[in-house]
Amino acid sequence: MDGLSLKMGVTAWSVAYEDYTTDAGLIGCPQEELPYSHVYIPVLYVISFFLGFFGNLFVVALMMGKRGPRRLVDTFVINLAVADLVFVLTLPFWAVSAALGNQWLFGAGLCTVSSYSITVTRYSGTLFLMGMSLDRYLAIVRPHRSRALRTPRCVLTTSGSIWTVSLLLGIPSLVSRRLSKETTHGVCGEASSVILSSTKLAMLLLTFLLPLVIILFCYCSILARLRRHCQQGRSRRNSLKIIFTIVGTFLCSWLPFNTLSSIAIFCSLDWVSLSCGSMQTLRWGLTLTACLAFTHSCVNPIIYIFLDRHFRQQLLRKSLQLFQKPRPVEATAGSSITFSSHSSALFPRRG
Repeated sequence: MDGLSLKMGVTAWSVAYEDYTTDAGLIGCPQEELPYSHVYIPVLYVISFFLGFFGNLFVVALMMGKRGPRRLVDTFVINLAVADLVFVLTLPFWAVSAALGNQWLFGAGLCTVSSYSITVTRYSGTLFLMGMSLDRYLAIVRPHRSRALRTPRCVLTTSGSIWTVSLLLGIPSLVSRRLSKETTHGVCGEASSVILSSTKLAMLLLTFLLPLVIILFCYCSILARLRRHCQQGRSRRNSLKIIFTIVGTFLCSWLPFNTLSSIAIFCSLDWVSLSCGSMQTLRWGLTLTACLAFTHSCVNPIIYIFLDRHFRQQLLRKSLQLFQKPRPVEATAGSSITFSSHSSALFPRRG
């Protein structure tokens, strides 16, 4: 038990990775593992890895291969897919760790780098969703006043700023990660302290609550605008439908975990006192909601498949090309799929 727990006399914390699987319990309370978590959590992470890796890789390849000038929302889609792609690359390590009862086999370096990558991509994903919402707000609610803001230079500046901010905000995770020798191979965790808990709370407010407020404001304004002006193009309506779904699934995935994380932080700061039963429920809830949050990294490509006709057609074409022999250019051009201007939402064909 660390010095903070002795001083507080209330709560002891043992963090498995970042603040995603936090073991919290009152002193003297029995700590029971979630039944069969060593079985279904690794399986869930492996499935999320394969879906997220190939799905987001295809999104990046498709968007980067588009001809013509790139829109601001296109850049947000690419960067969001890149953030999810980096995120899922860490899942195999945590799948093995979860299967072995949170033991870490990959050394202190990968413990630090993997945790830092999770933190940075989590923050950047939230900020890119916020940027996507602001872009749609400016394009629909303030179309004339926002022309100077929605330029190629703005695209590069905005994307670079989001990544820079995310890298800086992840520094507390980078400096606090360590491989503790609690088991044979060690546990990838971080030492608990009042400063660290306060920093986590500040990051939660800055990288989740504030973007959430901005996102809700943007879409409430957009919906109010659309109700007054119903003559919107089919492509724009489809684009908004997809973005609404992306933001909605993000909230459903991360809101439960962030809510429980707030309670856990309050307990670590001795602002809230829970009974043994409540603390055990909180611990299990954090484990389950962390799994839900981690699987979000593979969701966006699935949304594109179901809601974006052009994305489905492109995916079908690429899949068929893998199993067909190359054909002459004339034959391929004559039989290629064509798309109308209203056939897609986020992935329109240019040129």
